[in-house]
Amino acid sequence: MKYLIMVIFTFGILLVMDSGSLLAQDKTPIINKREVKQNNRIKEGVKTGQLTKGEAKYLHQEQKEIRNSKQVAKQDGKVTKGERKMIRTEQNQANKDIYRLKHNKKVAK
Repeated sequence: MKYLIMVIFTFGILLVMDSGSLLAQDKTPIINKREVKQNNRIKEGVKTGQLTKGEAKYLHQEQKEIRNSKQVAKQDGKVTKGERKMIRTEQNQANKDIYRLKHNKKVAK
């Protein structure tokens, strides 16, 4: 019985500690929408042969870094204007990289 109470208590503490990040999850709808659009552009570039495997790998890694920045920004439960600006800047660069790599002379074989 003591073990069950301790498990429930521990679970409750973990739930409360994680509630800040749960509340912050929907605070970046524009960033999320852009992330989806960029991922779709990468997938489309691979499908049409505009992106090589290496280029796609680079772009996916860039998207992963943006997601990591977003998670770090959400850790305290509030995404500040400065954090949003930093993520937007990263997404702007990713957007330019997607365009540049899709429109270069390299094609997937």
